[in-house]
Amino acid sequence: MPRVDVREMPPPERHTEIHDAFAEMDGGEVLEVVNDHEPKPLFYEMRAEVESFDPDGYEVEREGERTFVAQFPKQ
Repeated sequence: MPRVDVREMPPPERHTEIHDAFAEMDGGEVLEVVNDHEPKPLFYEMRAEVESFDPDGYEVEREGERTFVAQFPKQ
């Protein structure tokens, strides 16, 4: 499963990095994104702008005070 940890990246670079990683995946794969906050804005952005994103399969788990792991599936 492809994984992108953006916790140490400057915020303006995060969405670009995630979109690039998502674009490189094949259909049926899931991108795991590790973030320091729940990535709801990214979810809404992906749902609105990325046709191959499967919003029904999106999941997020809190793994600590500042660690969230989200699953972004590609159709």
